Formats: sequence, C-alpha cells, structure tokens
Amino acid sequence: MSKTAEKREAFRALHASGCFLLPNPWDIGTARYLEAQGFAALATTSSGAAYAAGKPDGGLTLEETLTHVAAMVAATALPVNADFLHGFGADEDGVVGAVARCCETGVAALSIEDATGEAARPLFPLEEAVARLKAARRAMADQPGGPLLVGRAECFLTGHPDPLTEALRRIVAYAEAGADVLHVPGITTPDQISAVVRAVAPKPVNLLVHRPFGLTMDQIAALGVRRVSLGGALSGVAWGAVARAVAELKQGRFDVLGSRLSGRDLDTLFAG
Repeated sequence: MSKTAEKREAFRALHASGCFLLPNPWDIGTARYLEAQGFAALATTSSGAAYAAGKPDGGLTLEETLTHVAAMVAATALPVNADFLHGFGADEDGVVGAVARCCETGVAALSIEDATGEAARPLFPLEEAVARLKAARRAMADQPGGPLLVGRAECFLTGHPDPLTEALRRIVAYAEAGADVLHVPGITTPDQISAVVRAVAPKPVNLLVHRPFGLTMDQIAALGVRRVSLGGALSGVAWGAVARAVAELKQGRFDVLGSRLSGRDLDTLFAG
C-alpha cells in the first residue's frame, strides 16, 4: 500500500469514534511544528495561506492553492485535509478537474463549500451546490485509500436570514450526495451543534472553533462532534502577536521581544 493510501486510511479511522483536534498550519514551518506537538492530522487554511502571500482570503488562484497544498502534504508525514474553497470550477467539469488535481497532491481529504464568493449571490443554489459536490465525489472515486470529501454549508458566514434551518437542509443533501464529513462553520451553541450532529448522524461532523465561545473540547465531544478545526485562527493569533509587538516597537519599547521562541529551539526543531 502506498504512503498516500495509508495516510488516507489512517485519517478515515480518526473519524470512526471520539473527537480529535485538527489544527490548521499556514506554511511549512507551522505544519512541521504542529506535527512535532503530537497532533494526528492537519488541515490547510485558505485564509492563513492567503494572508501569508499578502492576499485576502479567497485570493489565491487554483495554481497557487495547488502549489500550497502540495507543499503542505510534502512537509509532514501526517494526513492533510485541504481547504479547497468551492472547488475552483466554473461548472461541474471544472470542479472534477480541479479536485482531481488536488487529490494528486496526496491529500487525505478536501472540503468543498457552497459559498460563491459573490456578494450578489452568496450561496450556490442547493441544486447547483449538490451537483458540485457530486462532481467532486466523482473526481475522488478512483483515488487509492479513499480520500474523504467534506461538505460545507456556509449559511452562517454569508448572512443567510435563517442560517440554521438552511444549513440543516443543505448538509442533509450533501450527505446524500456523497460527503463523508459535514461542516457548518459559524455554529457556536450546544443546541446548534447538536442539531447539526443529529441531522446527518451517523456521519461525522466537523466543528470550526475560531474564537472562544465557552465550550471545552470535552464538552464539544459530548455533543457528538467528531473533529474540531481552527480555520485561520492560529494564523490570526500569529498576526495578532506581530501587531501587538509592532505597536510596542513603534513606541520605542522592546519588552515584547522577550516572548519570542528562541532561535535555538526553532533550529533544534527544524534540524530534526
């Protein structure tokens, strides 16, 4: 069995029971650091990768995204879940081609969301969103080890007037269309989380935690969530640290530099 197939099977097994944390590095260094901390798998972040390139979230092209994902897969022995936005295709054939190329990087999973990125129509109509997910599923069908397909309903993040009702309608359809894992970014309350878990059970649910909202990992697990991702939150923490440091430096103070990780520690980590 190839290493790619092994990683895909190991990643699938993580979703069978329990709840695990899936942190999101944004470059090779952070991927290797998180691997060294003992995590079982990693996920890319479209926003973190874009910010590192000096672009807004969603600003990376397909080619830039594929290059980034390939670099992240090559950087670590862990399974990697790719944040693949809406699949990068203008139509179903485009999604098939883009997803096939993403799978060729060796990812263990990839997510397809239903946000269009267009202000005039923030979400794909349900029928079109389902067709795009089915296209992604076709592109993944012959991949060794069976990479996972994550279906994302972006209702909470796009200002839908009734986000929970619409998200539940969509994730049920996405599960029926072949999504292995379901994801509704923006849910935060126990009632919302439980409703999403129930709607697609027994398929696993991913919960995005990108800011504190009062629940611990144990409490999230008790609600039936299988995995917790951080999106661009770690990248945001890093940018926040830089912003705070620069604010002090502009005042002529250097105390903030005492919080840095030492070059010796980082050299030791990356030399290994």
